[in-house]
Amino acid sequence: KKLHVHGYWNVDDTKMSKSLGNVVRPAQLVKEYGIDTLRYFILREMSFGLDASFSSEAIIARKNADLANDLGNLFSRSVSMIEKYRHNVIPAAVAETDADMELKDAGAKMVAEYRQTMSDFQFHRGLQAVWEFVGRANRYIVRSEPWLLIKDEQKQQRLDTVLYNLAESLRLLSLVLKPVMPETAAKMQRGLGIKASDTSMITLGAGGDWGHTKPGTSLQRIESLFPRVDVKKNNQQQSKKKRQNAAGKKASPASLRGEDGLITYEQFHGVDLKVARIASAERVQKSERLLKLTVEVPEERTIVAGIAEFYTPEELIDAHVIVVANLKPAKLMGIASQGMILAAKTEDDNGTERLVLASIAGKAKPGSKVA
Repeated sequence: KKLHVHGYWNVDDTKMSKSLGNVVRPAQLVKEYGIDTLRYFILREMSFGLDASFSSEAIIARKNADLANDLGNLFSRSVSMIEKYRHNVIPAAVAETDADMELKDAGAKMVAEYRQTMSDFQFHRGLQAVWEFVGRANRYIVRSEPWLLIKDEQKQQRLDTVLYNLAESLRLLSLVLKPVMPETAAKMQRGLGIKASDTSMITLGAGGDWGHTKPGTSLQRIESLFPRVDVKKNNQQQSKKKRQNAAGKKASPASLRGEDGLITYEQFHGVDLKVARIASAERVQKSERLLKLTVEVPEERTIVAGIAEFYTPEELIDAHVIVVANLKPAKLMGIASQGMILAAKTEDDNGTERLVLASIAGKAKPGSKVA
């Protein structure tokens, strides 16, 4: 028996954590970008078994480039030309040229590679093969120049063949995309006039089975597959949301304390204090005060602490300390610090200032909550 496990999703190369406040909300992503866009991004962006990094910029780039520009434009250009040049009816292919055979062979190659990579759980490679064929079909349009063929009475059969091959390419794409983007595949088939009863048109054969699109099929008008995301507008909206969230959460130190300078139990419990084990420590280059610590709480995270004047990296290894685990990350000397180590300022017998790391009696497990 085997258990196939995917990797972890990081956010901007940082591990997701509730305490860091960088958890991705799938339902919100679906609302903003669509379920099929999210499904495609997850399978295309991650090499199965390895970790991957999520960012809003990355999912927008995939939607605009792969889905809107490549696949979306291929579909809209193809059906628009069939509608305009052949009164919305798919024509029959007549005589094939080298360009047609190359497109057909590329379709068979795509299906074979798609089957193999999907069986091997290499989903990103399977989708890469699909998009190579999408690119091939787009180049086929440019090479064939149907907008010039329509003007020449002697080349109408050639135009019929080009339009048929484009419709067949889209049918083939709808079949391989169905497991990944079922809503998009269904929309494509609906636009191509394919019915559920047309089993030969909705079944993917071993070799791709090129040629199952039925000439004479009437197309149906559908909305755009993937509208582009306005990057500038989206960035403005995201910035506005961040400002609103910050305004809702932000409170001045004075407002957190009562008139007597005291805070409530609820306010204290808003600080997530945990036991952490220092797994490694090193000096931060070009800094006399800072140490870069790798701590376990129990997940690993990096904390930059200004304790280099009082502790050497070697004496900190395996020390159990108390950290603020839900502190907003901050960059110190270019290093993202994901928390704060608690320490007390004191003086030794000679009156020299000393910094003592806070700890607890006994050894609690890393991640234990301090209350």
